[in-house]
Amino acid sequence: MNRHRTAASVLLAAGTLLAGALTAATPSAAAEPSPTSFRQQHSQGFWTAERMRQAVPLDVTAAPGSVRAAPSTAGRPTLVAPTPASVPVPAPASLTASAASPTAFPQAGGAWTGGGAVVKTSGRVFFTMGGRTASCSGDSVTSANGSTVITAGHCVKYQGAWHTNWVFVPAYDNGNAPYGQWSATKTFATDQWAASEDMNMDVGLAVVAPLNGQKLSQVVGAQGILFNGGYNKRMYSFGFPAAAPYDGSKLVYCSGNSNKDFLLTKDHGLGCNMTGGSSGGPWFQDFNEVTGLGTQVSVNSFGYVFLPNRMYGPYFGNEAKAAYDKAQTA
Repeated sequence: MNRHRTAASVLLAAGTLLAGALTAATPSAAAEPSPTSFRQQHSQGFWTAERMRQAVPLDVTAAPGSVRAAPSTAGRPTLVAPTPASVPVPAPASLTASAASPTAFPQAGGAWTGGGAVVKTSGRVFFTMGGRTASCSGDSVTSANGSTVITAGHCVKYQGAWHTNWVFVPAYDNGNAPYGQWSATKTFATDQWAASEDMNMDVGLAVVAPLNGQKLSQVVGAQGILFNGGYNKRMYSFGFPAAAPYDGSKLVYCSGNSNKDFLLTKDHGLGCNMTGGSSGGPWFQDFNEVTGLGTQVSVNSFGYVFLPNRMYGPYFGNEAKAAYDKAQTA
């Protein structure tokens, strides 16, 4: 986590994007705009169980000027329904709910033991960045191509460079991939994140290749998604935090009433103690603890160093929808 010495720097640069152990400076606002997508190479065989366990949760520090454009919030709400899995794949015993569904609300952070769809749709994201292996979180969402994962923008591109060897591991289980490793064929980000890594627009997506002749949503299902849904909702956040006190081995959740960030961004805010590696994990409103289904409205993005145990996620406005539309039809 970055530290700041003055009140001015706190207001300008206090956000630290959730991740973990790599640091770098945000690109200059004067840099040339970059493409909003990147064609990936397949990475079968690269991500061994040991390499996944040792992947470092990406740490990205915000810098002054990293917030440039507020997200549009006046658009018409657009709701996309969830997609049930159509290929019967039994869940491993280690992922079966061990007790009744969790009912703690609010919940500052704890292992998810309730089972349901979220166990299969959410997972860990692995990639290489600057020669290092790193990790984030992500979620399968309904899409026209049936193969779309949504995550944070910094989990697909950072400091002007797109990550490589990008894979999504739904229901990741301590080095195991019970539903396989899904290699990205193309990754996307909002125009604003791709061009200048604007913290308000920290949204990324990936289109993954079929596995064993099946598409991602056929195997694990896909959550619904909502754009321009407003603020101040009951929220559930999920992710695979890998920095202490967590170790990335299990799905963790937070729940509570969200608010609108009044400091640096126009993000949603939620009481949550998740750490590095949870970046890109889904935020749901209208979440059902029994079915594990919800409507995704954000992703884990960053936290302020002077506001411990609080996390922020970007508002899904017209900008996020434009990126989603590019990905879901790719």
